[in-house]
Amino acid sequence: MNAEKDFTPLTPNIVRALNDKLYEKRKVAALEIEKLVREFVAQNNSTQIRHVIQILASEFALSQHPHSRKGGLIGLAACSIALGKDSGLYLKELIEPVLTCFNDSDSRLRYYACEALYNIVKVARGAVLPHFNLLFDGLSKLAADPDPNVKSGSELLDRLLKDIVTESNTFDLVAFVPLLRERIYSNNQYARQFIISWIHVMESVPDINLLDYLPEILDGLFQILGDNSKEIRRTCEVVLGEFLKEIKKTPSKVKFAEMANILVIHCQVADEAKVTNDLIQLTAMTWMREFIQLAGRVVLPYSSGILTAVLPCLSYDDRKKNTKEAASACNNSLMKLVTPEDDDDDEEEGSKSLGSPSTGDEQPKVEADSNDMLNASQESTGFSNISFFTPASTDRPQVNLDLDGIVQVLNRHLHDSSTGMMTRIAVLKWLYHLYIKTPRKMFRHTDSLFPILLKTLSDESDEVILKDLEVLAEIASSPAGQTDQAFSCDSTVNKLVLKVPEGPKPGQQPSTNPKAVDSSPSTPSMNSYFYKFMINLLKRFSLERKLLEVRGAFIIRQLCLLLHAENIFHSMADILLKEEDLKFASTMVQTLNTILLTSAELFELRNQLKDLHTQESCTLFCCLYRSWCHNPVATVSLCFLTQNYRHAYDLIQKFGNLEVTVDFLMEVDKLVQLIESPIFTYLRLELLDVENNPYLIKALYGLLMLLPQSQAFQLLSHRLRCVPNPELMRTVDESKYMDSKRQGASKRGSHTQVDYNELLQHFDHVQSKHLEIRHQRSGRASEHPDRKLM
Repeated sequence: MNAEKDFTPLTPNIVRALNDKLYEKRKVAALEIEKLVREFVAQNNSTQIRHVIQILASEFALSQHPHSRKGGLIGLAACSIALGKDSGLYLKELIEPVLTCFNDSDSRLRYYACEALYNIVKVARGAVLPHFNLLFDGLSKLAADPDPNVKSGSELLDRLLKDIVTESNTFDLVAFVPLLRERIYSNNQYARQFIISWIHVMESVPDINLLDYLPEILDGLFQILGDNSKEIRRTCEVVLGEFLKEIKKTPSKVKFAEMANILVIHCQVADEAKVTNDLIQLTAMTWMREFIQLAGRVVLPYSSGILTAVLPCLSYDDRKKNTKEAASACNNSLMKLVTPEDDDDDEEEGSKSLGSPSTGDEQPKVEADSNDMLNASQESTGFSNISFFTPASTDRPQVNLDLDGIVQVLNRHLHDSSTGMMTRIAVLKWLYHLYIKTPRKMFRHTDSLFPILLKTLSDESDEVILKDLEVLAEIASSPAGQTDQAFSCDSTVNKLVLKVPEGPKPGQQPSTNPKAVDSSPSTPSMNSYFYKFMINLLKRFSLERKLLEVRGAFIIRQLCLLLHAENIFHSMADILLKEEDLKFASTMVQTLNTILLTSAELFELRNQLKDLHTQESCTLFCCLYRSWCHNPVATVSLCFLTQNYRHAYDLIQKFGNLEVTVDFLMEVDKLVQLIESPIFTYLRLELLDVENNPYLIKALYGLLMLLPQSQAFQLLSHRLRCVPNPELMRTVDESKYMDSKRQGASKRGSHTQVDYNELLQHFDHVQSKHLEIRHQRSGRASEHPDRKLM
């Protein structure tokens, strides 16, 4: 140091001692400086005080010589002690040079700087708060210092500063939050410990309302929650827990909307291999659950993002049981927020009131030819993860449901082949719920959803298929699906008379759609999507035969429960009548016939067909019969069911002109088994009345003659041997009995208007088409001569 400089009012001895390498001599100099400054304070000579501080700062604390810097630091601390309560007037000059020394490369010097600042702060107490950001910034650097002595000194200073902040009621939180937001993203473990400890302290001070600024630091807190240190994670958990308790106490003061996207991001696991990510996800999901319950419809604009985060968690196994349960609670709570009021056209009305031009464009953004849209094999692009969503409307006071975003998320999860079973079920539950609560808006998305809903019928899970069928059934039967333009696949289909399922769906409100007023059981077009569904379902069965074999009966039976069984069979029969693939038509008829004869769900329909005493039942019989002609054995069984025994006998007589194959005989075998089942109990009892049911016996003998010597042959033969002698069955009141039978037959005949000759001609026509197709394939058939029995 230049000895010729004038350091007045510091004496040469003080200057010499401050530059000494020995601590004891520097300490003696500090005592002299303290004495000198006290004199100036007594004289109220602030000019000399500032001059002393300026010399100690510029000539010593900021000197390039290490011993001079150490002397300057102890000198500044002595000035502060001498100033006492007046030190607040000179804090800027005292603090800044000390903080500069925090960056010194010499660890001893950093320690002395920490010691000096401790003494300065201890004297000034609350007066240092205007300079809090500078102090906090410096301390945050020392918290990560590699030297243990420096770190220990910084901890003492840290505790002192925390005490001062806790005692004060004038802390400037507004000025501090930007610095906290910046430092909270530090990756250093010690810096994180420092940050989280300060947040913990401030959160516990009643006069510091840190909750108002939680949106600015919440993301950083979740980052800290993923730290490798258990202690840091535990402290962060405590801090987040305290914030959540405060949120529950004062929900009206919480800025839910500003934190929703932060939670959405942290509810999604980026690396499932990291254990800490599980903790982050569980905590975020727990917060999300509370937010939805406390904020209610405020979170609806963020619902698509919430679903993106929540839905995958529903497929977690027991290793993440808590996260799965929290996600399930979020999902259920969010679903309850959707109400029929969300089906109102708020957006259109709002835009008109704001003076925006009306375009009248209420159609979905994605439009295409209906046939293309309904192609069951249509594929979608791959699923891409969505981190967060911008709320649908942030400027309007009224909260609107982000239906487009929700449908987009649900659609993508259905398209993603890796989506878990429980997630797919939840997606389908959401779609069903939306079609119940917001049918008018949902039908704008139906064309884009329809193909993937059809594809989902091939899912491996029965529960998924059940939920999928519920959605499709709701689409097919909802009054909101009525359109002015009927589906023009075929004129016969459009003339179908359909039964409308009775009563609204659970949670469904009475429709205000004027087209829904006409809901008589014979509404010509119950719903345009019903026909689309039936046509595309049969198309899918045709393209995917395994689906028909494994799940076909299950799907059709469930549809008969969800929709009216007569609608299903009536529409499918009419569609199959025009089917060009005759082999598929025969297989499909066989499947439908088995369902009709054996399923408990079809009990009412079987009873309707047993006695053709109404025009409605006769029309249904004729409709089924024309399609059943694709399968001769199924046609005979239909005649047995409807008690058309003579017509069954006439049909069996024509079997001699048909090609009798192994498959054909197997169907006859199955029919014999069915005759012995409870379904045909009434038919077996008819055998007691031999004289009035001769054609039934002839028809059964005809089947017997078709069968080879097999178990079915023995079964039917034994049954026919049990037919009683008509002479033994006659009674004394035979004349009265015969009169009653004739009256019954006459009464039944008066109500039926079935042209059986025309039906026989139709049967011949259909079988001739089948024979023509088989002849065209005779080349391939000749390669398997064992398939035909001579």
